[in-house]
Amino acid sequence: MKSKLAFLYPLIAILLWSGNVIVSRMSAHTIGPEAITFYRLLFAVLLMSGFVGIPAWKNRAAIWPHLGQFAILGFLAMCLFQSLSYLAAESTTATNMAVFTALTPLLTVALSAAVLKETPTVGMVGGGILSLVGLIYLVSSGNPATLVQNGIHLGDPLMLIAAMVYALYGVLLKRWNLPIAGWQSTYMQALCALTIMFPAFLATPAPMRSLNAETLPLIAYAGGFASVVLPFLWIRGVQILGPSRCAAFMNLLPVFTALGAIIMLGEPVHLYHVIGGGLALIGVACVGIFRRPLRTAAPIASEVVD
Repeated sequence: MKSKLAFLYPLIAILLWSGNVIVSRMSAHTIGPEAITFYRLLFAVLLMSGFVGIPAWKNRAAIWPHLGQFAILGFLAMCLFQSLSYLAAESTTATNMAVFTALTPLLTVALSAAVLKETPTVGMVGGGILSLVGLIYLVSSGNPATLVQNGIHLGDPLMLIAAMVYALYGVLLKRWNLPIAGWQSTYMQALCALTIMFPAFLATPAPMRSLNAETLPLIAYAGGFASVVLPFLWIRGVQILGPSRCAAFMNLLPVFTALGAIIMLGEPVHLYHVIGGGLALIGVACVGIFRRPLRTAAPIASEVVD
């Protein structure tokens, strides 16, 4: 029964992730990107200190040699990715943000080919092209010609960069394969990220880092549910189901986010969201379906993995 319900781990994690995207949109123009990133890290560190602080201290001899790597990982995933996401939320929709975030598995595979010298596959190349077409259709609101005339909203390229940053984070995790895993790894990354974000927090104008009835619930969700509960559920899902099966749940992120945006933000979902976002997600799915190395590629029809 336990194994049959294991899918609830990544499913609930994606639900919480979609909620985090909604929170990002709600925080736009309410609190500075650097401030909410710092506050969420502070809250997450305080929560994790209650059950990870002592074990991490006892394991400090093993942790210390990898402090620099934890700092880089924390900067990428917890500082840069989050700050870019909050900044992007000021000029794009929650649905667009979720679609770009859902590209992370595709971008991870692409970066793995470049950094880890893994052989490109038919799915990676074909899926990448299909996702690019979908994204162009999405950000142009269904009329690509307008991109030449009007350009694009700043939030969309910022979210693409954010997704690439998170993909790089995943590649470095795989490449370094640190001996400190699980909660202690997350805790050390958060501590390093908190330290890195402190100067940026101090540089934020006082009105954009004030705590009040409007910002506190956003920080509580981002620091508690999105920074502590979500990683726990995702890690448990990966342990039981494996990374590939959990990655498939990323395709649900735009769906849940769009529903939440309609209900909580009043954002409309147009046909171009469905078509463009759908093409982008199909491209992501192609990475897991068509796995034959590109160099020895046979006809595409023979590539489907049962």
